Amino acid sequence: MSTNTNAPRKKSKREKRIKVIIYIMIIAMVLSTFTAGLAAFIN
Repeated sequence: MSTNTNAPRKKSKREKRIKVIIYIMIIAMVLSTFTAGLAAFIN
């Protein structure tokens, strides 16, 4: 990514946003796999 300087670790807004996006992506993946499994189970 960018040059990571391990100075005083303060959480930036971008870091928090990235974490939220990762959580959303994981939830979306789990939901899609779950719904696909349900569809396969029903059919």
